[in-house]
Amino acid sequence: MVLSPYNKSSCSLEFALIYVPWYFKKYLGGKNSSVPVTRELLKERDYEVDLDSKIGKSIVITKTTPSSQSGGYYCNVCDCVIKDSMNFLDHINGKKHQRNLGMSMRVERSSLEAVKNRFISNKRKKEEEKKTYDFEARIIELKEEEAKLRESKKERRKEKKMRLNKNSDDEDNGIDPAMAEMMGFSGFGSSK
Repeated sequence: MVLSPYNKSSCSLEFALIYVPWYFKKYLGGKNSSVPVTRELLKERDYEVDLDSKIGKSIVITKTTPSSQSGGYYCNVCDCVIKDSMNFLDHINGKKHQRNLGMSMRVERSSLEAVKNRFISNKRKKEEEKKTYDFEARIIELKEEEAKLRESKKERRKEKKMRLNKNSDDEDNGIDPAMAEMMGFSGFGSSK
């Protein structure tokens, strides 16, 4: 038996259980004043938003391309495509998106004890960072970096000298020294 609002013979308790919520959702926008909707308080995002992955990339879009792969940023929660990153961030932090996630825009109110505990934990973290910072080890690391830098500079200088010597030898081999002296090319070198 097919249950529908137009089938008079199907009026029963089962029909009412199926049809009444559908009616409220379709015609009243899902709002039922007698049953308040409870939502979670707003909380911190536990994932990182990837805005940089699509920068500088070209995508071919056809009529059959799904909306999730079309140009722009796709929100799978709201099933919409947003064209640029700023609007995408505004959408993610916005009221409609948070509602679709099941959260209200209200934030949990902090108590005095919670704030004191947060200050104490932050103070401990700073103290641990100071203890882990070893001055002697840092000096050794800096000296090693400087030595590597000096070695690489020496290598570059040697390579440059070798290239210059090779180029000057190539030039000298191509021209007869007597002809070069007669043309006046011998006077351009250094006298050292």
